[in-house]
Amino acid sequence: MARYQRQLAGLASPSAPFNLVYHEWLPETGPPQGLPVICVHGLTRNGRDFDPLAQALAAAGRRVLCPDIAGRGESDWLDTYEEYTNPHYSGHLLQLIAQLGLSKFDWVGTSMGGLIGMGIAALPDHGINRLVINDVGAVVPAAALNRIGEYVGRDHYFETLDQLEAALRVVHAPFGPLTDGQWRHLATHSARRSGDGYRLAYDPAIAHNFQQTLDDDLDLWAIWDSIDRETLVIRGAESDLLLPDTAKQMTERGPKAQLVEIEGCGHAPALMADDQINIVVDWLNR
Repeated sequence: MARYQRQLAGLASPSAPFNLVYHEWLPETGPPQGLPVICVHGLTRNGRDFDPLAQALAAAGRRVLCPDIAGRGESDWLDTYEEYTNPHYSGHLLQLIAQLGLSKFDWVGTSMGGLIGMGIAALPDHGINRLVINDVGAVVPAAALNRIGEYVGRDHYFETLDQLEAALRVVHAPFGPLTDGQWRHLATHSARRSGDGYRLAYDPAIAHNFQQTLDDDLDLWAIWDSIDRETLVIRGAESDLLLPDTAKQMTERGPKAQLVEIEGCGHAPALMADDQINIVVDWLNR
């Protein structure tokens, strides 16, 4: 079992200060054991995606911190779209880590959260102990980024939460098989009230960097080769964002990661199913 707390941190960004919400999970009784775990979500998602994983980690004794990255979930929107970039998000999270006094921690990052984790792990004196990268890697195909650009930032209006959930079931079908309760959980925490209906809980301006069609893949091998921490890479077996050859090379260079593939998933495994949760918990706690 686990205890949940919604927390707020005041952070600086170049244009203006903003408030970042993070979701903290603790063991039900007693102090946490082992290192804290920071879980960082994907591009359009939020920290509540990690509720099942965070509860399992907290039940195993860990303190777990799941931030809503700026412009997502319950965190403030930024004043300018130019700041919706991974380097800025890394700076925000490094501020949060400093405020919380964390000198060493484990990191679980899905998609964008994995890229942020890779960037921080490549820095000197970064504090990451073990790194879990969920379905992203050292090469991000242009085709996958262009696919994401087709849906991110569209400011859809939904009259009901059921309509919003139905849209998520289509867009995020690659998450893999989820229960009705899990889809409703994602929908509930992906919604913001708008008049009598709902919109998705992120600033449409996060799509700015995806508006242009890309011709070249994003090459991050220089970052990957700078990482020297134990690393687990999780890949959806049908993923178009982390291709098989890239994943294989990631086990052979840089941190020489351990690789686990999840059948029935594309980009990215939701880490909500028990078998996926156990992979992460067991690897971090071994």
